Amino acid sequence: MHNEETYDAAIIGGGLGGLTLAIKLAQKGKKVILLEKETYPFHKVCGEYISLESWQFIESCGIPLTSLNLPLITQLKISAPNGYTLKQSLDLGGFGIARFTLDQLLFEEAVKVGVKALQNTKVKHVTFNGNQFEINSDKGNFKSHYAFGAYGKKSNLDLQLNRKFTQEIKQGKQNYIGVKYHINIDFPDNYIALHNFKDGYCGISKIDQNNYCLCYLTTQENLSKHGNQIKAMEEAVLFKNPHLKQIFSTASMRFQKPLVISQIRFEPKPLIEQHIIMLGDAAGLIAPLCGNGMSMAMRAADIISKLFPDNAADENSRHQFETLYRQAWNKNFATRLLVGRIFQKLFGSTQITWLIIAMLKPFPWLLRKIISLTHGKRF
Repeated sequence: MHNEETYDAAIIGGGLGGLTLAIKLAQKGKKVILLEKETYPFHKVCGEYISLESWQFIESCGIPLTSLNLPLITQLKISAPNGYTLKQSLDLGGFGIARFTLDQLLFEEAVKVGVKALQNTKVKHVTFNGNQFEINSDKGNFKSHYAFGAYGKKSNLDLQLNRKFTQEIKQGKQNYIGVKYHINIDFPDNYIALHNFKDGYCGISKIDQNNYCLCYLTTQENLSKHGNQIKAMEEAVLFKNPHLKQIFSTASMRFQKPLVISQIRFEPKPLIEQHIIMLGDAAGLIAPLCGNGMSMAMRAADIISKLFPDNAADENSRHQFETLYRQAWNKNFATRLLVGRIFQKLFGSTQITWLIIAMLKPFPWLLRKIISLTHGKRF
């Protein structure tokens, strides 16, 4: 299949950033193609807690969140590996919804507003020639004036683009894995808990369909030490935190086996590669303990849609668009990512995590300040 039509925007990856960007550009009358390697709906390794800063934006994309009766999260509980706890009210708070649910709703809305959305489509190669992109996929070749990378934490496209971080793959504690379950459990509807263990942490909060999302991050080294067996690692490492031992012992698992993703990395990434503009995790991965990666992806989509040139075919507008996006992205996200990387290094050590929690417990205003540094205002 060879499509001679030239699109205003080609979006590679149909997660929250890619789908909301597609919708927003289509709402402005742009010709948009979105290419997603999976088929909706599907599960993703994700904490499924979304900051309330994104609520109005998601509804502006055509998703009636108010009518979905979603759990609102207003309280935070943090525990050290030894079980020592800290509780804190969340000034902004968030809500829970499965990616299985939200991505499907956004996909349906994207199609409704005129996005050419291709599922089960793998992008093999992207090249920039003259003033447009040529996108080679297993569903054919496509042309577009602009291309956006919204494909998540890692992709073969990263290798094709020779992105710097792909050449600096390190072993051991620099590589992380993510593991996710959906569970049924007796747990407060308005709480999100962050339970730490050696070299990792686990979040749990309620989502839709009366389920709870349990998702944790740990090092590849932790898994390797236990024969690459998830269950063995959980029993030997996670269960040393009494809160996690109780959760795993009493929960009813909704998945036959957990979802797992590997080779998660947190170093800075270039924002624009060969004129392909990145957003979401493809642009920079914030530590999951901050609970704000999904909102960041959608805020980037909002920024791009507002800056997108009126005439996509005007090559003279490309440099200005890229410059303005880079400035806006740094203004909104640079501090968040820095704070996230700092806390990513601090949490997971038994003694340091306990010390941090003990120091913060008498000063709730300080914890609120730290949380605010990883979140933005409503948009």
